[in-house]
Amino acid sequence: MSTSTPDFGQNGSFPQVSVIVPTYNRACLLKEALDSVLAQSYGNVELIVVDDGSTDHTRRLLASYGDRITVLFQPNTGVSAARNHGIQAASGDLIALLDSDDYWLPEKLAAQIDFFKATPQAMICQTEEIWIRNGVRVNPKRHHRKLSGMIFQASLPLCLISPSAVMVRKSLLDEVGLFDEDLPACEDYDLWLRITWKYPVHLISAPLVLKRGGHADQLSRLPQLDKYRIRSITRMLLKGVLSNEERQAACRVLEHKCRIYAEGCHKRGRDDEADYYRAIARQFPP
Repeated sequence: MSTSTPDFGQNGSFPQVSVIVPTYNRACLLKEALDSVLAQSYGNVELIVVDDGSTDHTRRLLASYGDRITVLFQPNTGVSAARNHGIQAASGDLIALLDSDDYWLPEKLAAQIDFFKATPQAMICQTEEIWIRNGVRVNPKRHHRKLSGMIFQASLPLCLISPSAVMVRKSLLDEVGLFDEDLPACEDYDLWLRITWKYPVHLISAPLVLKRGGHADQLSRLPQLDKYRIRSITRMLLKGVLSNEERQAACRVLEHKCRIYAEGCHKRGRDDEADYYRAIARQFPP
Protein backbone atom coordinates (compact mmCIF):
# COMPACT_ATOMS: atom_id res chain seq x y z
CA MET A 1 0.00 0.00 0.00
CA SER A 2 1.21 3.46 -0.84
CA THR A 3 2.26 5.55 2.13
CA SER A 4 2.14 8.87 0.35
CA THR A 5 -0.16 11.52 1.72
CA PRO A 6 -3.48 11.16 -0.16
CA ASP A 7 -5.27 13.85 -2.14
CA PHE A 8 -8.96 14.10 -1.25
CA GLY A 9 -11.85 16.14 -2.46
CA GLN A 10 -11.95 19.22 -4.61
CA ASN A 11 -9.10 21.70 -4.87
CA GLY A 12 -6.65 19.21 -3.35
CA SER A 13 -8.31 19.32 0.08
CA PHE A 14 -7.40 16.79 2.74
CA PRO A 15 -9.98 15.36 5.17
CA GLN A 16 -9.40 16.12 8.81
CA VAL A 17 -8.86 13.17 11.12
CA SER A 18 -9.86 13.70 14.74
CA VAL A 19 -7.77 11.48 17.00
CA ILE A 20 -9.34 10.77 20.40
CA VAL A 21 -7.06 9.70 23.25
CA PRO A 22 -8.77 8.98 26.60
CA THR A 23 -6.42 8.72 29.56
CA TYR A 24 -6.49 8.12 33.29
CA ASN A 25 -3.33 8.12 35.43
CA ARG A 26 -1.06 6.92 32.63
CA ALA A 27 1.38 9.79 32.38
CA CYS A 28 4.24 7.28 32.19
CA LEU A 29 2.83 5.86 28.91
CA LEU A 30 0.84 8.80 27.53
CA LYS A 31 3.77 10.79 26.11
CA GLU A 32 4.75 8.02 23.73
CA ALA A 33 1.15 7.72 22.52
CA LEU A 34 0.78 11.46 21.88
CA ASP A 35 4.18 11.77 20.23
CA SER A 36 3.25 8.95 17.86
CA VAL A 37 0.19 10.93 16.72
CA LEU A 38 2.16 14.13 16.24
CA ALA A 39 4.77 12.20 14.23
CA GLN A 40 2.23 10.92 11.67
CA SER A 41 3.12 11.47 8.03
CA TYR A 42 -0.47 12.56 7.39
CA GLY A 43 -0.79 16.16 8.43
CA ASN A 44 -4.44 17.20 8.81
CA VAL A 45 -4.91 15.84 12.32
CA GLU A 46 -6.85 17.16 15.29
CA LEU A 47 -5.51 15.54 18.47
CA ILE A 48 -8.03 15.55 21.34
CA VAL A 49 -6.93 14.19 24.71
CA VAL A 50 -9.62 13.55 27.32
CA ASP A 51 -8.24 13.42 30.86
CA ASP A 52 -10.67 11.27 32.82
CA GLY A 53 -9.90 12.77 36.23
CA SER A 54 -6.22 11.80 36.49
CA THR A 55 -4.49 12.35 39.82
CA ASP A 56 -0.90 11.76 38.68
CA HIS A 57 1.14 14.31 36.72
CA THR A 58 -0.94 13.89 33.53
CA ARG A 59 -2.14 17.50 33.61
CA ARG A 60 1.42 18.82 33.73
CA LEU A 61 2.44 16.57 30.84
CA LEU A 62 -0.50 17.72 28.72
CA ALA A 63 0.29 21.38 29.39
CA SER A 64 3.76 20.85 27.92
CA TYR A 65 2.22 20.25 24.47
CA GLY A 66 0.71 23.73 24.26
CA ASP A 67 -1.60 24.30 21.33
CA ARG A 68 -0.46 21.16 19.49
CA ILE A 69 -3.25 19.28 21.24
CA THR A 70 -6.77 19.95 22.51
CA VAL A 71 -7.29 18.87 26.11
CA LEU A 72 -10.66 18.14 27.67
CA PHE A 73 -11.05 17.44 31.38
CA GLN A 74 -13.81 15.50 33.09
CA PRO A 75 -14.39 13.80 36.45
CA ASN A 76 -13.40 10.14 36.53
CA THR A 77 -16.37 8.55 34.76
CA GLY A 78 -14.70 5.87 32.65
CA VAL A 79 -13.25 5.26 29.23
CA SER A 80 -16.60 5.23 27.41
CA ALA A 81 -17.54 8.67 28.69
CA ALA A 82 -14.05 9.95 27.87
CA ARG A 83 -14.14 8.64 24.30
CA ASN A 84 -17.68 9.97 23.80
CA HIS A 85 -16.64 13.38 25.16
CA GLY A 86 -13.82 13.53 22.62
CA ILE A 87 -15.94 12.31 19.71
CA GLN A 88 -18.66 14.85 20.44
CA ALA A 89 -16.06 17.64 20.44
CA ALA A 90 -14.36 16.43 17.25
CA SER A 91 -14.55 18.52 14.09
CA GLY A 92 -13.17 15.90 11.69
CA ASP A 93 -15.27 13.70 9.42
CA LEU A 94 -13.02 10.77 10.27
CA ILE A 95 -12.44 9.52 13.82
CA ALA A 96 -9.40 7.55 14.97
CA LEU A 97 -9.12 6.20 18.50
CA LEU A 98 -5.91 5.63 20.41
CA ASP A 99 -5.69 4.13 23.88
CA SER A 100 -3.11 5.88 26.02
CA ASP A 101 -1.04 2.71 26.54
CA ASP A 102 -0.66 2.07 22.80
CA TYR A 103 1.12 3.99 20.05
CA TRP A 104 1.23 4.19 16.26
CA LEU A 105 3.86 3.82 13.58
CA PRO A 106 4.26 6.99 11.47
CA GLU A 107 2.27 5.78 8.42
CA LYS A 108 -0.80 4.56 10.29
CA LEU A 109 -3.18 7.41 9.45
CA ALA A 110 -1.87 7.82 5.90
CA ALA A 111 -2.51 4.14 5.17
CA GLN A 112 -6.09 4.43 6.36
CA ILE A 113 -6.70 7.66 4.48
CA ASP A 114 -5.37 5.97 1.35
CA PHE A 115 -7.78 3.12 1.97
CA PHE A 116 -10.80 5.41 2.34
CA LYS A 117 -9.77 7.27 -0.80
CA ALA A 118 -9.67 4.00 -2.75
CA THR A 119 -12.84 2.63 -1.10
CA PRO A 120 -15.24 5.57 -0.68
CA GLN A 121 -18.16 3.31 0.31
CA ALA A 122 -16.26 2.00 3.35
CA MET A 123 -17.41 3.16 6.77
CA ILE A 124 -14.77 1.61 9.04
CA CYS A 125 -11.34 0.07 8.71
CA GLN A 126 -8.60 -1.11 11.03
CA THR A 127 -4.95 -2.00 10.65
CA GLU A 128 -3.06 -5.01 11.91
CA GLU A 129 -1.10 -4.50 15.10
CA ILE A 130 1.97 -5.68 16.96
CA TRP A 131 1.28 -7.05 20.43
CA ILE A 132 3.64 -6.23 23.27
CA ARG A 133 3.07 -7.91 26.66
CA ASN A 134 5.21 -6.83 29.59
CA GLY A 135 7.73 -5.39 27.15
CA VAL A 136 8.02 -8.55 25.02
CA ARG A 137 6.55 -9.06 21.56
CA VAL A 138 4.01 -11.89 21.46
CA ASN A 139 1.93 -13.46 18.72
CA PRO A 140 -1.85 -13.23 19.05
CA LYS A 141 -3.59 -16.57 19.42
CA ARG A 142 -5.47 -17.94 16.45
CA HIS A 143 -8.89 -16.97 17.82
CA HIS A 144 -7.74 -13.35 18.05
CA ARG A 145 -6.90 -13.23 14.32
CA LYS A 146 -8.44 -10.19 12.65
CA LEU A 147 -10.79 -10.70 9.73
CA SER A 148 -12.08 -8.47 6.96
CA GLY A 149 -15.64 -8.12 5.71
CA MET A 150 -18.94 -8.94 7.40
CA ILE A 151 -17.58 -10.20 10.69
CA PHE A 152 -20.61 -10.02 13.02
CA GLN A 153 -20.80 -13.76 13.66
CA ALA A 154 -17.04 -14.10 14.12
CA SER A 155 -17.12 -11.17 16.56
CA LEU A 156 -19.68 -12.75 18.89
CA PRO A 157 -17.31 -14.89 21.02
CA LEU A 158 -14.77 -12.10 21.61
CA CYS A 159 -13.65 -8.70 20.36
CA LEU A 160 -11.90 -8.80 16.97
CA ILE A 161 -11.56 -5.03 16.54
CA SER A 162 -8.97 -2.97 18.36
CA PRO A 163 -9.91 0.62 19.25
CA SER A 164 -6.35 1.83 18.64
CA ALA A 165 -6.39 0.34 15.14
CA VAL A 166 -9.73 1.75 13.98
CA MET A 167 -10.63 4.66 11.74
CA VAL A 168 -14.35 5.29 11.31
CA ARG A 169 -16.50 7.84 9.59
CA LYS A 170 -18.12 10.08 12.18
CA SER A 171 -21.42 9.68 10.31
CA LEU A 172 -21.38 5.98 11.22
CA LEU A 173 -21.19 6.82 14.92
CA ASP A 174 -24.04 9.28 14.41
CA GLU A 175 -26.03 6.36 12.99
CA VAL A 176 -25.28 3.53 15.46
CA GLY A 177 -24.56 5.57 18.58
CA LEU A 178 -21.48 6.03 20.74
CA PHE A 179 -19.92 3.90 23.47
CA ASP A 180 -22.28 2.67 26.19
CA GLU A 181 -21.28 4.59 29.31
CA ASP A 182 -23.10 2.10 31.55
CA LEU A 183 -20.67 -0.69 30.64
CA PRO A 184 -17.54 -0.76 32.86
CA ALA A 185 -15.82 -3.04 30.32
CA CYS A 186 -16.48 -4.58 26.88
CA GLU A 187 -17.80 -1.20 25.74
CA ASP A 188 -15.87 -1.59 22.49
CA TYR A 189 -17.28 -5.12 21.92
CA ASP A 190 -20.76 -3.62 22.32
CA LEU A 191 -20.14 -0.87 19.75
CA TRP A 192 -18.55 -3.25 17.24
CA LEU A 193 -21.60 -5.56 17.38
CA ARG A 194 -23.83 -2.60 16.57
CA ILE A 195 -21.63 -1.86 13.55
CA THR A 196 -20.73 -5.33 12.24
CA TRP A 197 -24.26 -6.64 11.79
CA LYS A 198 -24.78 -3.92 9.17
CA TYR A 199 -21.41 -2.90 7.74
CA PRO A 200 -18.19 -4.65 6.70
CA VAL A 201 -15.06 -3.90 8.69
CA HIS A 202 -12.10 -3.64 6.35
CA LEU A 203 -8.64 -4.81 7.39
CA ILE A 204 -5.38 -3.19 6.29
CA SER A 205 -2.77 -5.93 6.54
CA ALA A 206 0.13 -3.67 7.58
CA PRO A 207 0.83 -3.80 11.35
CA LEU A 208 0.83 -0.09 12.18
CA VAL A 209 -0.22 -0.13 15.86
CA LEU A 210 1.84 -1.24 18.84
CA LYS A 211 -0.63 -2.60 21.36
CA ARG A 212 0.83 -2.83 24.83
CA GLY A 213 -0.56 -4.99 27.60
CA GLY A 214 0.22 -6.62 30.89
CA HIS A 215 -0.24 -3.59 33.16
CA ALA A 216 -2.57 -3.86 36.11
CA ASP A 217 -5.11 -1.17 35.13
CA GLN A 218 -6.24 -2.71 31.84
CA LEU A 219 -10.00 -3.14 31.58
CA SER A 220 -9.44 -6.46 29.80
CA ARG A 221 -8.08 -7.82 33.09
CA LEU A 222 -11.36 -7.24 34.91
CA PRO A 223 -13.19 -10.38 36.03
CA GLN A 224 -16.60 -11.40 34.71
CA LEU A 225 -16.19 -9.84 31.27
CA ASP A 226 -18.70 -12.24 29.72
CA LYS A 227 -21.40 -10.68 31.89
CA TYR A 228 -21.11 -7.52 29.77
CA ARG A 229 -20.90 -9.45 26.50
CA ILE A 230 -24.10 -11.31 27.43
CA ARG A 231 -25.78 -7.96 27.91
CA SER A 232 -24.66 -6.72 24.49
CA ILE A 233 -25.74 -9.89 22.66
CA THR A 234 -29.11 -9.84 24.41
CA ARG A 235 -29.70 -6.26 23.32
CA MET A 236 -28.86 -7.12 19.70
CA LEU A 237 -31.37 -9.98 19.81
CA LEU A 238 -34.07 -7.78 21.31
CA LYS A 239 -33.65 -5.22 18.53
CA GLY A 240 -34.94 -7.75 16.00
CA VAL A 241 -32.55 -6.59 13.28
CA LEU A 242 -30.52 -9.78 12.80
CA SER A 243 -30.96 -12.19 9.92
CA ASN A 244 -32.06 -15.71 10.80
CA GLU A 245 -28.49 -16.98 10.42
CA GLU A 246 -27.10 -14.15 12.56
CA ARG A 247 -29.79 -14.70 15.20
CA GLN A 248 -29.03 -18.40 15.44
CA ALA A 249 -25.31 -17.68 15.79
CA ALA A 250 -25.97 -15.04 18.45
CA CYS A 251 -28.25 -17.43 20.40
CA ARG A 252 -25.63 -20.19 20.32
CA VAL A 253 -22.92 -17.90 21.66
CA LEU A 254 -25.32 -16.44 24.22
CA GLU A 255 -26.27 -19.92 25.48
CA HIS A 256 -22.61 -20.88 25.82
CA LYS A 257 -21.63 -17.70 27.66
CA CYS A 258 -24.66 -17.87 29.96
CA ARG A 259 -23.99 -21.52 30.81
CA ILE A 260 -20.32 -20.94 31.61
CA TYR A 261 -21.06 -17.79 33.60
CA ALA A 262 -23.90 -19.46 35.51
CA GLU A 263 -21.64 -22.39 36.41
CA GLY A 264 -19.10 -19.93 37.80
CA CYS A 265 -21.78 -18.18 39.85
CA HIS A 266 -23.00 -21.51 41.25
CA LYS A 267 -19.49 -22.54 42.30
CA ARG A 268 -19.18 -19.27 44.21
CA GLY A 269 -22.52 -19.65 45.96
CA ARG A 270 -24.31 -17.00 43.90
CA ASP A 271 -27.25 -19.23 42.98
CA ASP A 272 -29.73 -16.41 42.33
CA GLU A 273 -27.34 -14.88 39.81
CA ALA A 274 -26.77 -18.28 38.23
CA ASP A 275 -30.52 -18.77 37.81
CA TYR A 276 -30.81 -15.31 36.24
CA TYR A 277 -28.29 -16.14 33.51
CA ARG A 278 -29.80 -19.57 32.87
CA ALA A 279 -33.14 -17.81 32.36
CA ILE A 280 -31.57 -15.46 29.80
CA ALA A 281 -30.33 -18.45 27.81
CA ARG A 282 -33.82 -20.04 27.87
CA GLN A 283 -35.31 -16.79 26.60
CA PHE A 284 -33.26 -17.01 23.39
CA PRO A 285 -32.99 -20.67 22.34
CA PRO A 286 -30.68 -21.36 19.35
